[in-house]
This record gives sequence, C-alpha cells and structure tokens, in this order.
Amino acid sequence: MADKLHFALVSPERELFNGEVDHVVVPGSEGEFGVSPNHAPVMAVIKPGALKVMTDGATRKIFVNGGFADVTPEGLTVLAEEAVDLAEIDPAKLEQELKDAQEDVRDAGGEDKRMIALRAVARLESMRAALAR
Repeated sequence: MADKLHFALVSPERELFNGEVDHVVVPGSEGEFGVSPNHAPVMAVIKPGALKVMTDGATRKIFVNGGFADVTPEGLTVLAEEAVDLAEIDPAKLEQELKDAQEDVRDAGGEDKRMIALRAVARLESMRAALAR
C-alpha cells in the first residue's frame, strides 16, 4: 500500500473531513501549495479559494474562506474560517446571491453597512472563482 497523508479539515461549524488521502492542494496566501505524505513541516495562512483533496484518482474541491494550514509529521490540519463542499453549491443560486450582495453595496446606508456588503461580495466572488476552476 502506498503512503497516505492524514488530513483533517475543520471549520467553526463542523469537521468536514478527517481521513487518509493521497495529496491536498491548499490555496495559501503566498500561492497554492501541495501536501503529500512525508511533507516537511510548515504552517501557512490560507486565502479564499478551492482546497483540492485527491484520493484514489478522485478529486474533491472544497471552498475555504481563510484560515490556517498546519503540516506536521502526523499530517495536514486545515482550520478554515469557513468551508463549503463545492459539490453542494448551486451555481444559479450563487449567482443570485452575488447579484443581491452587489445591490446591497449600492443600497448601503452607511460605511459600516457598505463594508459588510463588500465583504459578502468578495466572499461570493471567491466562491464563484473556486467553482469555475
């Protein structure tokens, strides 16, 4: 049996994944990086994007909206601020949510509300880009 990497993905809501995989591609703040079994230890900040989990020839893509990746001799742990399996996203619903958020930016009645709306637009745009890749 080939070496496997122990991978755990945790968000504030739940543990999304915990198991053995072949390879994970992480959207690091300084660029994507791959983690395979026996990877050197590293800790990195994650930017919004698609985390790609490869196991037995299949790839699962999960949108992560920030967080940290910690590679140790025991494996890879990702602590994500938000994580959503891209297979669960309805592209039409995402586009409608993005249009609604863009309208919220235009209609914002103060700087605080405008900043909240801009963050929502950025999150949804990042999710759309991750879905397209």
